[in-house]
Amino acid sequence: MIPRNRPVINEADIARRAGVPLATWRRRDAPDFRSHVPGLLPDSRSLLYDLAQTEAYLAGKPVPSLPAGEHPDDLLTDKEAAAELGINPGTVRAYAAQGHLSGGTTVYGTRLWPRREVNERRDNPPGRGKGGGRRAGEHQGPRKAHPYDGDPRLQTATDALAAAASAPKSRIAAELAAQHEGTPRTWERLLTTAAALQDNIPHAQSNDGHETQA
Repeated sequence: MIPRNRPVINEADIARRAGVPLATWRRRDAPDFRSHVPGLLPDSRSLLYDLAQTEAYLAGKPVPSLPAGEHPDDLLTDKEAAAELGINPGTVRAYAAQGHLSGGTTVYGTRLWPRREVNERRDNPPGRGKGGGRRAGEHQGPRKAHPYDGDPRLQTATDALAAAASAPKSRIAAELAAQHEGTPRTWERLLTTAAALQDNIPHAQSNDGHETQA
C-alpha cells in the first residue's frame, strides 16, 4: 500500500540520487537503508519507498513516520484490494478489464487502486441490487488523459527523449529498463506517450492504431 497516494521512489532512482550505480548501492548501502526505511509494496516486483522518508535518510535526518490508519486516498495493490473485496487478485484484474473497477494507476510498473474505489466496489458488488453493477468511472470525475497519466516514469521518458536526440527508441527503452526496472516494451510505450504529448497528440497509439498500455 502507498499511504494517501504519497510520492514514492524506487531503488534505481535512490541510487541515482546517491550518485552510485544501482548494483553498488544494493550491495553497499541498501541493507542499512532498508533497516530504516520500510518498503511500501512487499508483494511487488518493484521495491518502492516513501519519498519523504528516503530524502530524510539520505540527508542524515530522522526518518519521519508514515501516516497511521486507513485513508480513502491509500493506493492498494491487486492483492490488497482482493483482501478488501474477499476475492482473489485475478478477479480484481478481471473487474478492471470488465469495467467494474477502473484501470487503476500505474506507479513504477505496479498497478494500484484507490481505497475509496475498492471500498465502493466492496459495498456495491457487481450484480447486487439496482446499482450494484455500475461500472467504474461513473460519477468518479474526469477520465485519465492517457494510459500513463500521473505515472512518474513519464517524466523520466520525456527527459530521456530530450537527452538521446536521434537514438533509436528501442535502445533508449532498453537503457531505461536497465536503470529504472520494468520491461523495455513498457518503456517503449512510455517513450511513445511522451513523444505524442510533445507533439500535442492526446492519445499515444501503437503502430496498429490501438492505444497502448503497460
